[in-house]
Amino acid sequence: MKKTVLIALASVAVGVLATLAITSQNKESAIDKVKVENVKQAAARDAEISLGAPVVEWDKTEYDFGTINQGDKVETTFEFTNVGKGDLIVTSVKGSCGCTTPKWPKEPVTVKPGESKTIDVAFNSRGKKNKTTNTVTLTTNTESGKEVVRIKAFVNAPKKDS
Repeated sequence: MKKTVLIALASVAVGVLATLAITSQNKESAIDKVKVENVKQAAARDAEISLGAPVVEWDKTEYDFGTINQGDKVETTFEFTNVGKGDLIVTSVKGSCGCTTPKWPKEPVTVKPGESKTIDVAFNSRGKKNKTTNTVTLTTNTESGKEVVRIKAFVNAPKKDS
């Protein structure tokens, strides 16, 4: 009886191993899954890093609109320069909320070493009151991967009639 059980278990184990061997041969190996275009992009990025990462230098990293009235629309401009040795690539620029709107192309922008660019940032104070601070974040290929500038204002809300 014990012999029959052992033979049955051995047969099941051999069947499982055979199934695993057959199915594993049908799967792609890890090397087959690597995309050549990704390898080329990584090589270009690594070559750029060896030259020196791009470095962003701002004319200012914060702008204070001071005291404004609720509903005012105000705007400022931030200027930055790539002071690094490699190309700076800005892939996106986004405001922290819908009231803070940066003007920047949707597609990635390359900034060569020594080159400067500007970002116009509009702030709509509708519905805001008191002190408010918002940010604009640039997704970049700098060492940190992002750059952040801030705007702030004190928004006077209209007094409610009693």
